[in-house]
Amino acid sequence: MDYRPAHISIEVGLARGQQFFELVDARRSVRMFSEEQVPIEAIELAVKAANTAPSGAHQQPWTFIATNDPTIKHRIRLAAEEEERENYEGGRLPPAWRKAIAPLGTNSDKSFLDTVPWIVVAFAQKSSNLPDGSVQKNYYVNESVGIACGLFITALHTMGLATLTHTPNPMAFLTEIFERPSTERPYILFPVGYPDEFCSVPDLVRKPLDQALIRFPAGSTE
Repeated sequence: MDYRPAHISIEVGLARGQQFFELVDARRSVRMFSEEQVPIEAIELAVKAANTAPSGAHQQPWTFIATNDPTIKHRIRLAAEEEERENYEGGRLPPAWRKAIAPLGTNSDKSFLDTVPWIVVAFAQKSSNLPDGSVQKNYYVNESVGIACGLFITALHTMGLATLTHTPNPMAFLTEIFERPSTERPYILFPVGYPDEFCSVPDLVRKPLDQALIRFPAGSTE
């Protein structure tokens, strides 16, 4: 098929780029959520955006599972806290990792999983079942699902919603709760909702551009 996207001037493009940067620069991970309800249409739009991600061989090796059921959310909270207690209080986290996350102030309390209106879990498909009954091995799964999740997060932020890339380790309980096949594994758990009116986040500083981008060869200007 032909692909001829509209050509825009560089001035318009740069203006759009600046607006987009300012939008995503305001995004923060949130652990304090409001109980304000979020319509399923918002979740659907975010997943539709995620579904535009490039993927290895266009295999699109992801499944997003969404729930707003209070019983299921509570089951997830209890299971997540059990694993996190092993991590934080049980000493499963190595000292170097504990030091790295100390500025975030995280702990084993995951009460926000009860409060938040939606929990969305991205599952990575190690292989896919085809209509003829055969199994297809998927390639570049981590890379593909990671890009899709980035678009999902950005779409939520664009709609004024907040989330958190929650990865309790191990996460096998999510496979059981959501009755997923053995060909899938939990990738990221996303609580989705509006920030609480008293929400606070760590005072973090993002890496400056001169550390994130290296121009090669040094001194090039164009």
